Amino acid sequence: MHINGEGIRLTIHRYIAIVSVLIVLTMTVLDGTVVNVALPILATDFKVSDSQAVWLVTIYQLIITMLLLPLSSLGDIYSYKRNYLIGILIFTLGSAFCALSQNFAMIVGARALQGIGAAFVMSMNVALVRLIYPPEFLGRGLALNAMVIAIASAAGPTLAGAILSVASWQWLFLINVPFGIIAFLMGYRFLPQNPSRIHKVKFDWLSAIANIVVFGSIFYSLGNFARKGDVSPSVILLVFGLITGAFYVRHLKGKENPMFPIDLLKIKLYLLSVLTSTSSFIGQNISMIVLPFLFLNGLGFSEITTGLLMTPWPLATMIVSPFAARFVEKHNAGATAACGMFVYALGVVFLMLIPQEGVSEWNIAWRMALCGCGFGMFQTPNNIVMISATPVNRSGAAGGMQSTARIGGQTLGATIVTLVFAWMSVPTDAGSISNGAPGVRTGLIIALCFAVLAGIFSFSRVSSIKNQKSKPG
Repeated sequence: MHINGEGIRLTIHRYIAIVSVLIVLTMTVLDGTVVNVALPILATDFKVSDSQAVWLVTIYQLIITMLLLPLSSLGDIYSYKRNYLIGILIFTLGSAFCALSQNFAMIVGARALQGIGAAFVMSMNVALVRLIYPPEFLGRGLALNAMVIAIASAAGPTLAGAILSVASWQWLFLINVPFGIIAFLMGYRFLPQNPSRIHKVKFDWLSAIANIVVFGSIFYSLGNFARKGDVSPSVILLVFGLITGAFYVRHLKGKENPMFPIDLLKIKLYLLSVLTSTSSFIGQNISMIVLPFLFLNGLGFSEITTGLLMTPWPLATMIVSPFAARFVEKHNAGATAACGMFVYALGVVFLMLIPQEGVSEWNIAWRMALCGCGFGMFQTPNNIVMISATPVNRSGAAGGMQSTARIGGQTLGATIVTLVFAWMSVPTDAGSISNGAPGVRTGLIIALCFAVLAGIFSFSRVSSIKNQKSKPG
């Protein structure tokens, strides 16, 4: 009886720890989307141009990308739990500062602070999930994460619109404060600690600085190219980032726990999983960006209808992910993920074949749902393979690389769309873009290519996964 009571207590503790993780994950994902809706209002309030206002989105994403791997390494060395709690505090504090901002410089700084907190949280998320869930249920934990990300991504614009319809923009940030406090208190009490290390490893500050410089300079320069900024500074910054990257990788060789996980990338299964993930998110984000142009300008739907037409995708992903997680407990995750990516590719093909006139909302909705089903079949199995292929003591690095692949892929996808639209001089006046227009069609073709590439990468893992499962223990 005592054992059963102890088991129940541990189960309750696990559930509370899971809730803490999901609350903060929801907050950080939502803050990546809700601000987009408020940009015109923020630009007016702070008397800045629309292009300047976009910095409120850019700085958040850029800071996260630059810090994910250094903070993941910090968690591996010291404590996932402690880093996670620090991240919650910083993110909550940044949210409060955003709401209290009196000028544009202050809110940009507060958004950067939010980005630091989000980077702490995202870099520890997968590592904590791996500690909370028993190994046989890891897939379900990752599926729940994927489902929450899908829900938060889908609900972000709607939630922002609802808040802005009854309150000022400050409440977009203030709403994080009570949830941040609750998640911190729950996490402080119930989140598990890292497995103890035999010997301590020193944090590599040189690698951390190099990582920030490399990711910051490369992604900023690519974004500047896409925005048609000055070419010469962008080229110089890109070359500087690439040269620094070469020295960075050389510096990491031979290190026991390198910050950029070149040791993990030597594991064929993990490398293929990273390439699969990056390719898939490039393709997904390209589709998600160009499709509103198709629905709104090309097919003439209203803004509200366009938003609703985008919903079946994340909704289908949310529904399918848990089933995919259970399915791969007994079946090959690589083959499942590959099938999912080919289903997604099929959905993109059907979207490209939408008739230009007389198309109904239902005729679009099922195609979007097909893409979402494919991505739901893909995402969780792929994450399971990526994390399971690595040692437990490198969970932070594995999770950080997973988040880097996702955010980096999304950023590259957005950059590709911007470059395509800029190079092809796609007009943006109403009615000028159809599914036959070069920009949208080219974007969907590129998305299709990356989806097929991700499917090929995933399918190439099938034999490696079989060999991994056949090993004793």
